[in-house]
Amino acid sequence: MKILVTGYTGQLGYDVVREGLNRGLDMIGVGSRDLDITDCKAVERYIEQVKPNAIIHCAAYTAVDKAEDDRENCWNVNVNGTKNLSQAAKNSDAKFIYISTDYVFNGKGEEPFTESNQPYPTGFYGLTKYEGEKIVQSLLSEWFIVRVSWVYGLNGNNFVKTMLRIAESRKEINVVGDQIGSPTYTIDLSRLLIDMIQTNKFGVYHASNEGFCNWAEFAKEIFRQTGLQVKVNSISTEEYPTRAVRPKNSRMSKLKIIENGFKPLPRWQDSLNHYLKQLLNEVK
Repeated sequence: MKILVTGYTGQLGYDVVREGLNRGLDMIGVGSRDLDITDCKAVERYIEQVKPNAIIHCAAYTAVDKAEDDRENCWNVNVNGTKNLSQAAKNSDAKFIYISTDYVFNGKGEEPFTESNQPYPTGFYGLTKYEGEKIVQSLLSEWFIVRVSWVYGLNGNNFVKTMLRIAESRKEINVVGDQIGSPTYTIDLSRLLIDMIQTNKFGVYHASNEGFCNWAEFAKEIFRQTGLQVKVNSISTEEYPTRAVRPKNSRMSKLKIIENGFKPLPRWQDSLNHYLKQLLNEVK
């Protein structure tokens, strides 16, 4: 099976390619320097040349705050880019996985959002990702849409790396404690995506590590597992204003994964432990 992965230079795309290669699959990873997904003709030519059996679309404009002002570029990547790839997948009869986000929901309430809940994004980034979902569904008769949250991996910047960097110079920090969701380790997610693309169990899925926490609890667990003596003060969203509104409720129900026979991702604490060990080995 030949699988094309966009966003190869990012956290998720990098690990998806690596996971596929480990399983003996023919993996092709492309970054923005290899392929401009906003260029319709370039995408069409590339897909015709490569002839993939499947496309896992990880590439995205993910600078949530910047997106509020840089709207044209965000729309071009997340909406037009997704349209170009979906059309190319249709023309070449390739399976298609679109990586979406918890930001398609409004973040209200305390119950986990299910796969069938109506999206209602409040920020521009979330709006573009939801528009991408709709394009995938309109252009393709069969598709996978996988919504993820709080992603971290080896290749790129993320919350865990930020906390470790801050710990080098500070012994006390303030972290938001009223936004609740689930961290997602890219290696765990990659295994699921490679499992999924080899089936015909199409549809919308929510995928993140098991269990919920807030950002302050996430930070405390990072420091606990690394033995770093940093005091974490839990503050409100209002005390840490950002350009884009962050969802306070990013809980997502992942029943669809279980119902379709896929293996749930491990507990977030266990995956964090694996990741920190991996980071340590990279440093060595």
